[in-house]
Amino acid sequence: MNDFLPFALPDIGEEEIEEVVDSLRSGWLTTGPKTKRFEEEFASFIGDGVEAISVNSATAGLHLALEAVGVTAGDEVITTPYTFTATAEVIRYLGAHPVFVDIDSNTFNIDPSKIEKAITMRTRAIVPVHFAGLACNMDAVMAIAEKYGLKVVEDASHALPTTYRGKLVGTFESDATVYSFYVTKAIATGEGGMVVSRHVGVAKRCRVMRLHGINRDVFNRYTSAKPSWHYEVVAPGFKYNMTDIAASLGIQQLKKAKAFQARRAEMAVYYDDELGDLPVTLPPRAIDGDMHAWHLYVLRLKDDVPVSRNRFIELMTENGIGCSVHFIPLHLHPYWRDTYNLKPQDFPNSLCVYERAVSLPLYTKMTEKDQKRVVDMIRKILV
Repeated sequence: MNDFLPFALPDIGEEEIEEVVDSLRSGWLTTGPKTKRFEEEFASFIGDGVEAISVNSATAGLHLALEAVGVTAGDEVITTPYTFTATAEVIRYLGAHPVFVDIDSNTFNIDPSKIEKAITMRTRAIVPVHFAGLACNMDAVMAIAEKYGLKVVEDASHALPTTYRGKLVGTFESDATVYSFYVTKAIATGEGGMVVSRHVGVAKRCRVMRLHGINRDVFNRYTSAKPSWHYEVVAPGFKYNMTDIAASLGIQQLKKAKAFQARRAEMAVYYDDELGDLPVTLPPRAIDGDMHAWHLYVLRLKDDVPVSRNRFIELMTENGIGCSVHFIPLHLHPYWRDTYNLKPQDFPNSLCVYERAVSLPLYTKMTEKDQKRVVDMIRKILV
């Protein structure tokens, strides 16, 4: 068998290595000057006057954002079952309850036409997920939120850089947007994330709560030229701060974000061109003039393929090619199923998409030869 081609790999260069080494030599390992610099540069990258608050994961960011917009015990938060469990679990951290709304089977994103039916007197917020790097219909989501007085926290773990109607995700009228820098994401810090908001109160609350509810930033206290040891704990916060080691990676990765997206878009076009005549459904594209981040390339096998989806993945793996499934819908997992008495057919679009979906390798370190190898094996299995 040929060397195994993994599903995903980060694209780390000498620039990242040198930035990390510089941090190690500086003596700042935890939250410090590199973290502050990364936040400032990320806010500038998104633009439109946002503030950026770094965290140690997108999960932490979603938790902080929902807490900051006022979600509390007994509240309901509308989101999609077609996501990773982190999107919903942070709602439970706050004692609130996720209310799942099915997806649009073409985009894999939450279907706005189904949101209003899920709203009750306890609904406090909506968490749309920009699946695979394709923007949700934010016009519709924001119109519903405004009509009912709901908060909106965007899960943009897949969506850097993604645009919707010419605007970058992160610059809409939502209360907060959360990005992931996990090792497989568009830019990678190993673990890490960022909360972005134009709302001063939300940003301030996230900044305080990410480090034990302390009302002064540790970096500022430790670098002051005057005695600056005093601080106050104003809330029972969390330990969600990013380290300077992770931020060092982020500083250099952010410089490459647009080039990474361009390369992934090229790779998506190649897959489209080479696989379009097979019994598969290709992933949706962004609307004309907009940018798809292409975090994932999700193929759907049609009913007349010669093998099941699971067998397809087994055969790809046996031939040295890693694939994955995004996602196993939350309502199929024991915790969510049993806690909320959910059945597979409660969300038929999510179920149907899941049963046919397979994520192909798509990362910037892949060569044209690697992609051709993927395509050739798919054709061998399906033709």
